[in-house]
Amino acid sequence: MTPDLVIILPRLNSCTEMEMQLPPHEGDELSVVDMHTGGEPLRIILGGYPEVKGESVLAKRRYVREHLDHLRRVLMYEPRGHYDMYGALIVDSEIPEADLGVLFMHNEGYSTMCGHAIIALGRFTVDYKLVKEATSPETQVNIHCPCGLVKAFVEYCDGKTGGVRFLSVPAFAFATDVTVTVEGFGDVTVDISYGGAFYAFVNAQRFGLDVTKSRTRDLVDAASAVTKAVKSQVKLHHPTSDDLAFLYGTILTDGGPKPHWLWCHSSSGSSVSQRSHPAQPDQEVSERSHWIPVHRKSCRGDQVRRLQGCSGRSCWQSFLHRSFTLCAGAG
Repeated sequence: MTPDLVIILPRLNSCTEMEMQLPPHEGDELSVVDMHTGGEPLRIILGGYPEVKGESVLAKRRYVREHLDHLRRVLMYEPRGHYDMYGALIVDSEIPEADLGVLFMHNEGYSTMCGHAIIALGRFTVDYKLVKEATSPETQVNIHCPCGLVKAFVEYCDGKTGGVRFLSVPAFAFATDVTVTVEGFGDVTVDISYGGAFYAFVNAQRFGLDVTKSRTRDLVDAASAVTKAVKSQVKLHHPTSDDLAFLYGTILTDGGPKPHWLWCHSSSGSSVSQRSHPAQPDQEVSERSHWIPVHRKSCRGDQVRRLQGCSGRSCWQSFLHRSFTLCAGAG
């Protein structure tokens, strides 16, 4: 039996609010706000979570994974969620300049960075007045993710929020021309990069696929096979934390010299920043990306750059779906 829900619908106008109360129910109540960015969902958890222990955001991520994972399943799985649901749990940050800390979750576990979630959280933070003062033409929101501090810049005018861009953590090439044995395809050469999370990159033509024309199911199957192979055959390393040294997924590209096309479930900030980052410092960077040099070197000695958002306004926008309360009881 599906647990009862208390649903608070969004305000229809300045003086009208509709509330529906279902019969008494068991279990804790979790307060959430649902948003989307270009169709990608984000469920922001406002309240109802037990205390998340840990002295750092990364420690808090370990704690929820080990002690509170049942709540992730409540929020992400049907009937309250769905296969593609994505979540953000707001937590305290140990970084003084951070406006908020956040833990990302999805149907399989916990990620370390998510571009579409940052866009939604930027607008949410300003709309819900979680920053000290909103400023025009942009309000800066410092979001402490498990991968580090990400700076979102939210358009703000006459009390209303608009488009969002963000400055992510440094991206670097971890390894290039790595050969892995992929079930059903034999030896496949991939590049592995980091931009808040590790991804493998491979030319879709290697599997006889086209990122603009092939069936989504075929693209997913090929990418999943590569992910499985890299996870089992390549040991990853992150220069600051072992908690970040895991492969999040595989990106299929068009194989061109410039990052014109790539395919993933959602071209989020962590993957796009890596695809735009050149494997070698002297490679040409697409004019469609905005770069800010950072005076650091990656563990491979490659030049490290940060991706300054994206230049297409369609990927900047985020929208509020609804605010409601979920019952976390069994069922």
